Parts: sequence; C-alpha cells; structure tokens
Amino acid sequence: MSPVASSIPLRNVPATSIAPAIGALVGVLLAALGILALLYWSTASADTLSRERQHRLIGNVLRQSAAQIAHDQESVTVWDEAIHQVRQSQLDLEWFDNNLGIWLHDYYGHDGAYVLNSSDEPLYSMRGGERGKPEDFNQAGKEVLELVGELRDKMRNSASVELTADQLSPTATDLLVVDGHPSIVSVKPITSDTGEIEQAPGTEFVHVAVRRLDGTFVDEIRSAYELDDARFTTTAHFTPDESVQTLHSRNGNIVGYFAWRSFAPGESVFGWLAPVLGIASLLLAAVLFILVRRITRRTFELRESNDAVQHLAFHDHLTGLPNRALFENRLSQALTVFRTTAEHRLALLYLDMDRFKNVNDTLGHAAGDQLIQQFAARLSGVIRAADTAARLGGDEFAVIQTDIDSVEDVERLCSKIIDAASAPFVIDGSPVHVGVSIGVALAGKDGLNAEELTRRADIALYEVKSSGRGQFLLFAPAMDEPIRARRNAEKDLRSALEAGDQLSVVYQPTYSATDHRIVGAEALIRWQHPESGNVPPAVFIPVAEEIGLIEPLGEWVLRQACRDGRNWPLHTLSINVSPVQLRNPHFATRVIGIIAEEAIPPSRIELEITETAVLNDESQCATNLRLLREFGVRVALDDFGTGYSSFSHFNKFEVDRVKIDRTFVDKIDSREGGSAIIQAIVDLARSSGFRTTAEGVETDEQKTFLEGIGCDDLQGFLLAHPASAREIDDLLGVDTTSQSTDRDRGVGRSAA
Repeated sequence: MSPVASSIPLRNVPATSIAPAIGALVGVLLAALGILALLYWSTASADTLSRERQHRLIGNVLRQSAAQIAHDQESVTVWDEAIHQVRQSQLDLEWFDNNLGIWLHDYYGHDGAYVLNSSDEPLYSMRGGERGKPEDFNQAGKEVLELVGELRDKMRNSASVELTADQLSPTATDLLVVDGHPSIVSVKPITSDTGEIEQAPGTEFVHVAVRRLDGTFVDEIRSAYELDDARFTTTAHFTPDESVQTLHSRNGNIVGYFAWRSFAPGESVFGWLAPVLGIASLLLAAVLFILVRRITRRTFELRESNDAVQHLAFHDHLTGLPNRALFENRLSQALTVFRTTAEHRLALLYLDMDRFKNVNDTLGHAAGDQLIQQFAARLSGVIRAADTAARLGGDEFAVIQTDIDSVEDVERLCSKIIDAASAPFVIDGSPVHVGVSIGVALAGKDGLNAEELTRRADIALYEVKSSGRGQFLLFAPAMDEPIRARRNAEKDLRSALEAGDQLSVVYQPTYSATDHRIVGAEALIRWQHPESGNVPPAVFIPVAEEIGLIEPLGEWVLRQACRDGRNWPLHTLSINVSPVQLRNPHFATRVIGIIAEEAIPPSRIELEITETAVLNDESQCATNLRLLREFGVRVALDDFGTGYSSFSHFNKFEVDRVKIDRTFVDKIDSREGGSAIIQAIVDLARSSGFRTTAEGVETDEQKTFLEGIGCDDLQGFLLAHPASAREIDDLLGVDTTSQSTDRDRGVGRSAA
C-alpha cells in the first residue's frame, strides 16, 4: 500500500443503512428477474402458439390445394366432348393440349397431366407445360397407378361413395413422390356432364393431375402466407431456427419435408426488452406496459392471419364477395329458414354480364378483372344487408334475396341492378359499356330444393340471353320445354349419326338459263327420324352447330357428295358450309384432304357460304377461303340479299358466284317490270366477273324474266325437285355400277 493511501482514514458505513439499500437492490433485482422470467415465459408461449398455428396453416393449405386441383380437373373431365375426344382412334393432340394438358399448366399451374384409357395405358402426357410422350407416365411411379386403381374401385362402388356439394365426380388424391419431386396427385374419371354417354363403372378413361410441391407451389405459399425462407425438401437437413412439418402419404411413407423460418414475435420482443430491464429496473412499469401491448398486438396479428385464411377459403379473391362454396351454404340456410317460417318469399337471381368477352378480347384480361371488381362493388351497393351477393366464376354472379313481400320487390331489385350495370365503367381512363342479364327463380313457386332452384334460375338466365340481353325474366314452366326438346333433339341426332341409316343426301339440279342443260347440283342433307318422320334441316342444323356435331356432319356430306357426283358430267357440285365450319382454322385443310381422297377435281366443288357468316370472323374466314381457292375450289355466296348485300365483300373474299335469294325471286311481277333489285344484282355481278344463280324458281313467269335479264343459272321446283343420287344418275344417264360400293359404305358412322 502506498504512503498516500495509508494516510487516508476509512469511514465506517453503518450496516443498518446499507441493508435497506441492499434489500431494495435485491428486491428490484428479484422483481426484475421475476418479470424477466415472466417475459421469457410469455414470449416463448407466443412463439409456440405461432409455430402451432403455422403448422395447422400448412396442413390446411395442403388439403385445400388438393381439393382445388381436383376441382380444377372437373372443369375439363366432366364433359361429353372430353369422352368423345379420348375415344378417338386418332387423337387430336392439339385438343388435348388446349383442354386436358398444357391449358391446365398455363391456367391453374399444374406441373403434370396424364390421360389413361380403361386399361390404364397412357394416351397423353404433359410435364412442365410441354407435351411429352405417353410412356412418360411410366416414370410417375407405381403409387400413382395404385391411386388410379383406388379411383376405379370407387367408380365401381359409386353407390357407397358420398360426394360433397362442390364435387361432380369421385376423386383419389395423395401426397406422392413423382419423378423425384414431392407432389400432390389427383386422379379423376372422365365422365359425362349430360349423363347421355353410358360407361361401365370402373372402365372410364382417367385424368391424372400432378402439382409439384417444390416448384411454383412453394413460391405461392411463401408469398400468400408470408412464410420466410419456406422450402420443400426430400432430405432431413435443417437449420436450428427452422420449423419443419413432415409430409406423409396416406400409407405412411415420408414424401418430404416443408421447412420455414418460424415467425417468432416473442423472441424479438424479449431480445429488445431484456437489456432495458437490466439497465433500468426503475422503468419496470413502463416496460411491462410495452410488453403487454406488443404481445397483444402480435396475438391479434396471428388471429387476423388465421381469419384471412378462413376468408380466402370462402370468398372470391378478386371481388371479396362470397364464392360458390359460401353461396351454396347460405342458400341452403336461407331455404331452411324459408321452409320453417314461410312468411316471406325467397328469390334466387342468376346474373351474367353482357359483352364481357368483348372487353377481355379487346382490352385484355387485366381490364376484364377491373370490370369484374367495379361491377361487384356496384352490385354490393344495390342489395340490402340481409341479401347475399356472390361471384360464381368468370362474369357469373348470384344474389339471394330474402324477406320478400311480393314479386314486385324482386322486379325492383332486378331493375336497380340493370340500371347500375348500364352506367359506363371507367377502365384505364376510358369508358366501357356493358350490361347485365338476370334470370330469377322463386323459392316455393319454382321449388324448395337448392339444386332445382338454381337450375331454374339458370334456365331463366339462358332465356334472357337468347332474347336480347340487358333484361330480367322470372322462370316460367314454358321455359323448360325448349330445354327438354333440345336435349331430345341432341340425343336423337347423336343416335342418327351412330345408327347410319337415318341420314341421307339429296341433290337439287341447277339448269343453265341459256340452253336449259343441267350444269350443277346442290347437295342437301335429309334426316328421316324413325318416329317423327322427316326432320327439316332448319330444325336440326342449328342443334348440330350448338352441340359441336356440325363439323363431322358437314364433312360427311362433302365426302358423300364427292362419292355420288364423281362421275356426273356437271360443272359444279355445291355443298353448303356452316359458319361454325368456316371459322375453324383447320377447315380448309380438312376439305382439301377429303377432295383429294375422293379423287374429284377441286374445280368441280363449289362451297356455298352466307354473307353474314363471312363477316362474323373475316380474318379466319378469308384465310380458309384463300387456301381453298388456291387449291381450285369454287366459292358461292348463298342467300344474297338477306344480309349486308355489299359487293365490296365479294371482292374482298373473291367469290365466284352469287346466289339470288328466293325471297327476291318470289316478288318478280311482270306487270311491274319484273324486279329492279334482281336486275341490279345481275348487272353488278356481271360487271364484277361473278356468275349468278337464282334460287326458288317456281313459275314460268319467273323463269322467263330471269333468262331475259341474263341470269346464268336457275334452280327451283319448276325445273326439278331434290332427288336421290340414283335418280340423278338416271337423269344424267350415268352408269352406277362402279359407284355402288362407295355409296353403300357406312353412312352416318363416319360423321359420328
């Protein structure tokens, strides 16, 4: 010790004065430690709760995703057209891409799709948005085939399989490793949407959808639920701060692991508050207040996150309105209340936006989404708080209107909705005009069953769309009759195509106006129904166009006409073409192929098209007509005078002949100088280099006038009625021996 230090006297501090300070210090320290322990416990509990909820969230997301993938499949597997396509001996792979394969990748994000026949042999494969080889399915693994077998067992025992309200067909799903990737696999049968196509249970063609968990799926989960560093892995290697959920297939095999950096609100709070408590225990009360406030906020955020997941499950993500699942639930509840009380009526409104497709096609899908959102906002502003508005999908909406005293209440609401939709929408600064059509069904009057009520509201909506749009209609029993009649007509027409002995082709000769020789014949299809007798083409042709049979039907008529008229000494053999055929990008190729196969000169074939059909889709029609004319096929403009009647269209599409409609020929009156309109048509056609044919010539007066003004050819009952191919043979003096085999080939079956 230094001399200086030893010279300073020590001061005696009384123990009684130190003890309270130490006691107070210990008390503060103990209190601080107690609060610190309480803080640690509460924050650790919050972190545990957070992890548990995140684990439950992942499980819910996987279940909902599996259900959504199956729901996506039903949009293309519960479809008569899909059954027809997969049964074809020569598959239309482009159709498969656009409906069962690549489209599902582009629209729904599916990573793989396979189609298997009834023997579980692969017909089609899509992986990663590209068409593959059917045998690529063999790499999917035997567990996928076991899943297919499970589905077939369900189909064979369909009576014991209960479908949920939003399911259309049984499903087999599982978590499996496919091509080395953990994946959600969903297997669906390809079944009939109308019930008209019979399939032996268990032998249906099968569609397999694959969604990889380690692809874009994990990116969507990471973004949607804010899971930091979320990833899927097949190896059990994780960092200490990661939460892990093991994914098992239904048989208990580990498919992989989902790992993410857990959201730990308590840990961050503890790390911030602990130094403050150690340095300033006197601020204990303030620290406790901050702690409680932060924990409460974090808990509330977690609760909000859970509520958001629930909201997404039952609401449309674009508009925030109830989705189909919630709509069906509320409709069932409303009908239950209605059956119990029956004091007030209940109405179901089905809404469909008019001209929405035009907005999508011209302005793009982003503009279409804006339009949907704005319409949903207007709809929500029109209905009452007690009513429910829902978006069912696309531009389809529905409203459940409760507590209705009279039909006038429904009509007033419909008028308000139509007025709201009629006002211009502003999309990207530009006004857009659309509208809305509404079909209405009343509970009790139109049924108490939810399924029947929705069906009738849909029928009423269809009636509105067919009769002009921009209106509303309440369902009436008479509206159901055309639906039944159409179903019967569709069923009978398909049966006629399958039977092969109900359809036939007759030919109406065309005569030269100068030397009265037969110069051509027009092929006309006829249907002899076994019960109803002769069915006019004006009745069944529109049905064929609507149900997708007009193209095989038209190709069959062309092929039959080529076979019948191959040896006829005629300049032209005319075949009518539907607008649906003309808009098909493959129409010209198919026609050229048939003409080449039947070995008839293309210059003898004349396709009759309508003026309005050409104008509906000028670009595609013009391409088809150009290709056909380059091949040598002639083109005639049929029923001239009933459409726009502009010769600029003839020059644009380079037609060879103008057929004057019978409505003008009927008005020929020699006392009035014949017909100035027909005279003008003939003169303009001659100056433009077109030949002219007058249809519906039934009197000598008409014939004489048409010959006098220079019409090239005549056709009508005065000259000849439609006749069978053999009658035309006799009329032309053609030996039919070499043609009999071709004519007797299976008539309708090739069209089906």
